[in-house]
Amino acid sequence: MDNAKLYSYVDHTALKAVTSWEEIEKLCKEALHYKTASVCIPSCYVGRVKEAYGACIRICTVIGFPLGYANTASKIAETKAAVHDGADEIDMVINICDVKNGDYKKVEEEIIEIKRAAGDKLLKVIIETCYLTDDEKIAMCHAVTNAGAEYIKTSTGFGTAGATMEDVLLMKRHIGENVKIKAAGGIRTREDMENYIQAGCERLGTSSAVSILG
Repeated sequence: MDNAKLYSYVDHTALKAVTSWEEIEKLCKEALHYKTASVCIPSCYVGRVKEAYGACIRICTVIGFPLGYANTASKIAETKAAVHDGADEIDMVINICDVKNGDYKKVEEEIIEIKRAAGDKLLKVIIETCYLTDDEKIAMCHAVTNAGAEYIKTSTGFGTAGATMEDVLLMKRHIGENVKIKAAGGIRTREDMENYIQAGCERLGTSSAVSILG
């Protein structure tokens, strides 16, 4: 697979707590040059990127990030603000506490509400696989499918581990036909990128694409 094709799968990411505007500008210029799928940035920069780059770049931002246990009302407000500021895609973190309590229906209902707030924008649901059992991962595949989100995403990149091939293959078996997969966290080689795409991922979240592909 050539570099241009690989870049087209990438959500070019900068989400560190200390991310500066200079770093965001560099990210955006790289995204435009290499034609990545989007830039994934902190919500505080969404409006500024929209103003600077307009429709030239797809803007993805994160909601309830990275721990997920903010209350639903705050996540909805955060989503609405991000859309208002110009976000094209929303990556939300589920409430992992609810998963651990076995309240899968509550997780599903929250996803439904955030999808409603996002409107016609893409919604990717981060389930943070490193904290879940296989049964919990399967339950989240069903919740994401039932709630009507477009994507299920493996990881924030801030947990104890990132994407694994085992988790991607498990998701592939249990998501609905309209749900796509985004692998994120720990993608550091060209082989990683190609393997995840061949396994069925339609997006890759990484801050390392340019250093990997050049």
